[in-house]
Amino acid sequence: MKLLKGVGDFFALDVGTTAVRVVQLGKSGADSWSLQHYGYVPLDEKIAMAASAEGKRRLGEAIMTAVGQSGVRTKNVVIGLPSNKTFTTIIDVPAMPDAELKATMKYQADQYIPMAVDDAKVDWVSLGQSLHDQTKLEVLLTSTAMDYAEQRLEEVEALGFNVIAAEPEPIAMVRSLLPVGVADARLIIDIGETSTDLAVTYADVPRLVRTIPTGLRTLVKAAVQNLNVQEDQARQFILKFGLAPDRLDGQVYRAIESVLDSFSAELVKSIKFFQTRYPNIPVAGLLLSGYAAVVPMFGEYVTAKTTVQAAVANPWQKVHVAQNDQQQLAAIASEFATTVGLAQRRGVA
Repeated sequence: MKLLKGVGDFFALDVGTTAVRVVQLGKSGADSWSLQHYGYVPLDEKIAMAASAEGKRRLGEAIMTAVGQSGVRTKNVVIGLPSNKTFTTIIDVPAMPDAELKATMKYQADQYIPMAVDDAKVDWVSLGQSLHDQTKLEVLLTSTAMDYAEQRLEEVEALGFNVIAAEPEPIAMVRSLLPVGVADARLIIDIGETSTDLAVTYADVPRLVRTIPTGLRTLVKAAVQNLNVQEDQARQFILKFGLAPDRLDGQVYRAIESVLDSFSAELVKSIKFFQTRYPNIPVAGLLLSGYAAVVPMFGEYVTAKTTVQAAVANPWQKVHVAQNDQQQLAAIASEFATTVGLAQRRGVA
């Protein structure tokens, strides 16, 4: 698992709960890219989560279909590691030269990760001088279980690809969703099918990374129970009417209100945790991605609950996309935060 830049041409592969996504970008400027290739194949969750040989075979077929559809020719690939399989934290260590820091982290990582260091793949990157103690350095530390990392690598390389790096998805999403030149702190919220990735950033890097076990499906389940409708209809209601009090007499919002209250409490907790660590750095904005970007009135809801202004983030903001591709991507563009972020690793430390 490498947090530093990849080597040569490569494409990004994101195997999500409901889709396989592929992106290859070309560098066009200091912090700008052009879309060269992309692929998207819907995925049955049972296949995405399958441990059987047949399930893995079908997942491999979906990956090959997405790559074939994209037109990617390189075999080099960067893969995302889901947040529920990774651990990411920010630690403080005494200030020291890079060589000494490297040796220190090699032997002290086991103090910070939630597993035996011999059973984990660990990586880290120095963020420079600590923002609250000038005698220390801040280090971004991430880990995943060795067995899981090797299994993912073997499954992808068995398809004929060369995995040059793997990266936690919340780290990748920051790269694509955070606008250029943001000087203040931002909370990024990416709601997926089964969970939500959160990252509080400052000075272009994540300073807090969390995962909340609440996703669109959690809202759908609450709507099914409280509206007495089928799952497909509940999903349609949430994506069409969202949290608007004047649509369907506000029934959808009331049906999922208790889940939303718990969710917003976690957002507030994350902001308070960040500001406890960095008391002089207020969180100046929320950036919404995934389902958070498409559920109507969601931004207004979290703004009211957190008192921090929310806005929809665009994972393609630094990428030139041809008009024809824009039309093809329109309905699914918000799903590509991780994939685009992985593809933007070139030239990024």
